[in-house]
Amino acid sequence: LSTVCGLFVLIERPLEFEAVDKQPVDLVFALLAPEDAGVEHLKALAVVSRSMRDADLCAKLRANTDPATLHTLLAEQPREKAA
Repeated sequence: LSTVCGLFVLIERPLEFEAVDKQPVDLVFALLAPEDAGVEHLKALAVVSRSMRDADLCAKLRANTDPATLHTLLAEQPREKAA
């Protein structure tokens, strides 16, 4: 692995996960990073965290199943505010 990579999964039947907001979880992200990624993985995690607070984006993610559309939605998220 040479760069930070992300994986997005939309779970068809949301899972109870004892989330802070008490809502079942249906949007899941996984980040993979090389050992020498430094703070890059933290920046990526900050972008994901901020993005998931955007109700409009979450609705769009839930409404789409096309991989290209999902990639576009996620790739459009601003990165300059990352940690």
